[in-house]
Amino acid sequence: MGKNRRPTLDPDSGVEDLVPLILEWLGEQGISALIRVDAERVRERRPAWTFFASGGPLSPDHSVQVAGRTAGECVGLALAYLRRAGVAVPV
Repeated sequence: MGKNRRPTLDPDSGVEDLVPLILEWLGEQGISALIRVDAERVRERRPAWTFFASGGPLSPDHSVQVAGRTAGECVGLALAYLRRAGVAVPV
């Protein structure tokens, strides 16, 4: 995938239901991860959800930070980037 290209996401995947399990699994792999919502971005109608992961098997060059308009979009994009970085997230 080329730089600045976003992976596709199935909007009906229901990935947001799995977020706590995904975060727990990442922690078990030594990866620090978080998902947050930014109220200011919500008010500005910008992508307000952010997912960030680093550490463990991710090299400093491969930390993951993505933004999305919904929690599901954000996590779905993050999973695609994590897999591309070599982390086989079991979802």
